[in-house]
Amino acid sequence: MVRIRVLVVDDHRIFAESLAAALAAEPDVEVAAAGSGPAALRCMDRAAADGRRFDVMLVDADLGVAAAAGAAPVIARAVPDNGEGGFVDGISLVAAVRSARPAVRSVVLAEKDDPRRAALALQAGASGWLAKDCSLQRLLTVIRGVLREETHLPPALLTAVLRELTAARKHRTESEQLVESLTPREREVLRCMVAGLGRKAVAERLFLSPHTVRTHMQNVLGKLGVHSTLAAVALARRAGVGPVELGPAGLAGNVVERGGQLA
Repeated sequence: MVRIRVLVVDDHRIFAESLAAALAAEPDVEVAAAGSGPAALRCMDRAAADGRRFDVMLVDADLGVAAAAGAAPVIARAVPDNGEGGFVDGISLVAAVRSARPAVRSVVLAEKDDPRRAALALQAGASGWLAKDCSLQRLLTVIRGVLREETHLPPALLTAVLRELTAARKHRTESEQLVESLTPREREVLRCMVAGLGRKAVAERLFLSPHTVRTHMQNVLGKLGVHSTLAAVALARRAGVGPVELGPAGLAGNVVERGGQLA
């Protein structure tokens, strides 16, 4: 019998353990559970090292939301800074897994229908969006379906999600045009911003003075037509601009704005 290996990722322990137990009762399903994005990534690394890779990840749409409540505005990194820390939300985790382990199929479990977030999940690489209160049989159908390359959405969400995806493509085109207006150096600075580097770190990386970097950052904001670092990063991501690659000694920190000023 071919067994399906499923990883449940949810920071509500009772829900995660209950769902894992229910799935484990199926003869062809093996299940593990993780309570955070970093824990899920560690679990996948261990499974891959043991030659027992996961097939499907079920991830809470609101993963990490409670932990982030009250914190300063941040851009969640797709890959955390280390095994113990780093805030990773559900959709960012989907993107990270899709990039690092493309064979794994992700299904997002949500407490309520949200066309915008469902569209973001699909763009990040999810194969499905499912209500948390669905039946176990429905969930099993989706798990087996995504392994056949199917995409699953609630019928009531389909039209709204397609509308969101169409709008996202339009915004992406507009964002790409704005990014193309940047000079090569400004694009390099923008990629550092996407990676979460502050002005001092960018200066060290590009061998520039902090003052010069600040000027480049201000030029980037002006050309992109935005007024904050966070808005610039969001626009860059819509345009498909990825972060600079950082080695172990130069991992990105959080992007934080203080009083509207560049951090």
